[in-house]
Amino acid sequence: MSTIPHSDKSRELIQKIGKKKALSALEKMVLIRHFETRGESAYQHGFVGGFFHAYSGQEAIQTALVDVCGPNNWFIGTYRTHALALLLGASPEELMAELYGRSTGNAQGRGGSMHTYTDRLLGGFGIVGGHLSIAAGAAFSIKYRHQKGEVAICFLGDGAVAQGSFHESLNLAALWNLPVIYVIENNQWGMGTHVSRAICIDKIAERQAQSYGISGYTLNGMDYFDCYSGFEKIHKEVLKTGRPVLVECLCERFRGHSISDPALYRTKEELQKATRRDPILLLRHALEEAKILDEKGFKEIDKKQKEIVIAAMKYAEESPWPSPTTLEEDVYAP
Repeated sequence: MSTIPHSDKSRELIQKIGKKKALSALEKMVLIRHFETRGESAYQHGFVGGFFHAYSGQEAIQTALVDVCGPNNWFIGTYRTHALALLLGASPEELMAELYGRSTGNAQGRGGSMHTYTDRLLGGFGIVGGHLSIAAGAAFSIKYRHQKGEVAICFLGDGAVAQGSFHESLNLAALWNLPVIYVIENNQWGMGTHVSRAICIDKIAERQAQSYGISGYTLNGMDYFDCYSGFEKIHKEVLKTGRPVLVECLCERFRGHSISDPALYRTKEELQKATRRDPILLLRHALEEAKILDEKGFKEIDKKQKEIVIAAMKYAEESPWPSPTTLEEDVYAP
């Protein structure tokens, strides 16, 4: 097992991926943050029902992975799924309309916050650990159909590691040599329980991977460039070997588990410490040090992405409600 070292050479990585791609990554992360912030506000004002799980603080992970692997893979996510849908091409308008439960929504208003889709995103899944076997199935289809250059990518939280489906899925993926990347987004909290009180080991991916004879890696989930360089190596490995890889991205969410969670289990000082490692600020500072972004440029990016989300909220508010006559459409019943 190996740990990809956390890179302090962001300037070199910026030169490698290029100014345009680095700035695009920042724009996408800022868009995600505004979407989550405004979506949460809409929930609090009664426009959004059901559940709402924000991705704030974790933006670097999925942004870097999609930048590396591209959208032409199978993606499987948890109930914290707005960011992944945005990164894979869903528009802010259709996603906000889905939160509002409108007919113009991503799932015609039927899925809400936890169940968003794209052509290659198989959906968000509300059962902890229940989607890992689906990812194994997606990887099996890639192998069975000899689809070169594709992998299945599954995101899960640290809380899913203790589920039986986690071990069953890893066992099958390793046994059958399936091209799947399992990404543990260890944001330190499984609902209100700290990971140290729920999982008996640290370096989860590296240690668990040993049990199944596969590679395991640990990445700094708050650092876009560390995630980018790590996923680049991991993606190449899976394409070459056709075997699964387990990754742990160490990060921290800035909000509660869901909209209803005040996160009283974490002190203000602990939260302030976490926000000092804000992935957006880290990327912004790296771009400023590389002389390709200044304060004015960042404010322009921030303003643009904010306006996009505000326009999406207006679109959602003005969109029609689904007709009750469509309730039984698209329902599969054997």
